[in-house]
Parts: sequence; structure tokens; C-alpha cells
Amino acid sequence: MKRILVTGGAGFIGSHLCERLLGDGHDVICLDNYFTGSKKNIVHLLDHPYFELVRHDVTQSFYAEVDEIYNLACPASPIHYQYNPIKTVKTSVMGAINMLGLAKRVRAKILQASTSEVYGDPSVHPQPESYWGNVNPVGKRSCYDEGKRCAETLFMDYHIQNKVKIKIVRIFNTYGPNMHPNDGRVVSNFIMQALRNEDITVYGDGSQTRSFQYVDDLVDALIRMMATPDKVTGPVNIGNPKEFTILELAEKIIALTGSGSKIIYQTLPEDDPVQRKPDITIARNLLDGWTPGIPLGEGLERTIAYFKNQLSE
Repeated sequence: MKRILVTGGAGFIGSHLCERLLGDGHDVICLDNYFTGSKKNIVHLLDHPYFELVRHDVTQSFYAEVDEIYNLACPASPIHYQYNPIKTVKTSVMGAINMLGLAKRVRAKILQASTSEVYGDPSVHPQPESYWGNVNPVGKRSCYDEGKRCAETLFMDYHIQNKVKIKIVRIFNTYGPNMHPNDGRVVSNFIMQALRNEDITVYGDGSQTRSFQYVDDLVDALIRMMATPDKVTGPVNIGNPKEFTILELAEKIIALTGSGSKIIYQTLPEDDPVQRKPDITIARNLLDGWTPGIPLGEGLERTIAYFKNQLSE
């Protein structure tokens, strides 16, 4: 049994990770300030004897004896991270400093949940880890993009200077149950609009592409990454290399929900990437042959069922 700290543990991805770690027999501390996370996501875990919930903001120091840290705390959807961009940068940067400081003090291994947004609007397709990105440092999305890029820098510097055992993963579009229904991300947006028979809003002409990964596949990859030898630091892309246009996604969700929604088109937001697809060669080689196993149709059916249940409550 390991004692494991998950920051952002009441969030979409964090809640799934906490549940999986408990299922694997570990002692889990879930840290969250509920800015975008929700106690509803982890309320079923509260009676577990090895689960501890702490309301805390990672921009403030935290002290605990732990073996591993998964640093997931940060608003990840454009609506949420643009609501308070200064807070978003502080969460990425100060959160990284505080968690790296904790890892240094207690000699814990620490994983940084970085993002495909570090690649910006990429001029290389698909995106390998060696690509440095095409990011606007002063745009609406830069609070998140540059905050995560700075966090990666801090992780690598703590590793080089202080010998902290680090792991960096770059997470591509992920979806599944526990997503916030109003987070502004494309999968949750389309599902909620379809279930309400509202017009489905496609930005641009819908030809821009994304690669959608179901949350269970991501959690499996995170745990495998944490278990790699200490010399493996990353960054490592974690995502699904199967590419879909936004229009294809909208049509698939309409079909799966049996919705009467119509597709309408609006102006593409500033700095919205035209293409996003991971090269996961390194992940497949490092993580015991890991590859996403849940196809989009199956994952969407599970996610639609979750949102249907949310609407009926």
C-alpha cells in the first residue's frame, strides 16, 4: 500500500484516478478547492477507510507524508480557465512549486498532468513530444497554455537541480462521466445540447480535428507512467491517435442520442487549434504497450448515460 496525494482529486479526471487507486489497494488523499471539481464526484468514496478528502488550494503550501503525488489541480476548460486567468497561471505555477517542494521534502515521486495545449495551434501533425509548439503568449488561452509550459519547466528544473523524481504527461482531449455539464468542452457541450434538443453549436466550419480519449484509458496510462523507472521523466503524450472532425463528432452524438438537434455554425474562437492529434509512439514503448482501448462510440454511450442521469436528478 502506498500513500498517494491527488491534487484536483474531486475533478473530472482526478475523481476517476482516486477511485482506481483505492481499487488498487492504496491510501489516497484527495486535495481540491472545488473551483471546478465537485464533491459529488467523490461522495461515494467518503466512507472508504483509506480515502481522505481535504479542501485546499494548491497555491498554498501543503504538508503530508506521501509516497506519490499526482498533480492534476488546474481548471482545464476554456470557460473555466479564462474566467480568472491570473488564478489559472497561479494554480499551474505556484501549484507546481508547492507540490514539487513537498515531493522534495518527503522524497516522493511526482507526476505533472500537462496538456496538449503546450503545442498551441500546431504546425506539425501529429504532434510528437519533440515539437516545441506554436503558442500565442498573450492570447486568451495563454494563461493555461503558458502556465502548463512553465510547470513543465519547473518540474524538469527540480529534477535536474534537486533530484526530484518526476513524470510529465501531456494529456490530449479526454472525455467521460464526471465532466462538468457546463464546462464548455466540445463533448459535454454537444451531449448536453443534444439531450435538450437544442441547436448544436459548431465553431468554424467543423473541419477542425480532435482526437478523443476515454477517461479510463487515460487513468490507466497515468498509473503506468508513475510506475516507470526513475530515469523516465517524460514528457509523454497520452491520447487517442484516432482523429475525428468536430462535425463528425456532432453527427455521431445526434445519432447516439436520437436527438432532433440541428447543427449551427459560429465564428471560430481566437487561437483555437485547427488540428490536434498525438503521436503516442513513446507511450506505447514506455508503458508496456499501452494504447487507448475504448472506441469513441462506446465511450460516448457511457458519457451520454451519465449526463442523462444528471439531467434527471
